[in-house]
Amino acid sequence: MKLDSTRREYRYAALTKQSVAASPIDQFKDWLNDAQLANVNDFSAMSMITAEADGFPQSRIVLLKDISTEGFTFFTNYDSRKGKAIEKNNKVGLHFFWSELERQVRIDGIAEKTTRKESEQYFNSRPLESQIAACASAQSATLTSRSKLEEQVRSLQNAFKGEHPECPENWGGYLVCPVRIEFWQGRESRLHDRIVYELVEKEWKIKRLSP
Repeated sequence: MKLDSTRREYRYAALTKQSVAASPIDQFKDWLNDAQLANVNDFSAMSMITAEADGFPQSRIVLLKDISTEGFTFFTNYDSRKGKAIEKNNKVGLHFFWSELERQVRIDGIAEKTTRKESEQYFNSRPLESQIAACASAQSATLTSRSKLEEQVRSLQNAFKGEHPECPENWGGYLVCPVRIEFWQGRESRLHDRIVYELVEKEWKIKRLSP
């Protein structure tokens, strides 16, 4: 199936070194807010990329749950494939794409586990059904059938009887501390704007890149 004729021009906005915030975190918050106001579907969804031992990168969609001056937080099962990959190599990538705004953001950073208190606080804020799902799923492990998973969910529902389970020890958050963040704004004729922030001796340096 050829897709070479599928294209569109990008005319939404421009991006300059003079227009961006001094901090990439502040710039990201501005863009994330724009995406939310534009009613972008799943505006907080991001690709989370790990480097695997076999040399192949692995990418999956996760939801951003917090932004702070330290970085970007998401939650997962620590025994999942991504959790095991981070344990061996905590250099990771994050990628956001907001098609409606013709924007994307690429983040390189170091992943660190959040505190147990932070993990428990977020877990306790989740709906009961999501908590039980986290307890029932041995994420990334081979599953013989969906019915087995559903049976495990029913078993836990009966066991907890409407009560909320405790946060599993193998479930929690990661904080991705950025060292490089690139902001991409689509422009006409593929002459896109690319502004990158790089952390150099604890200070953010801003550069423009060729499209």
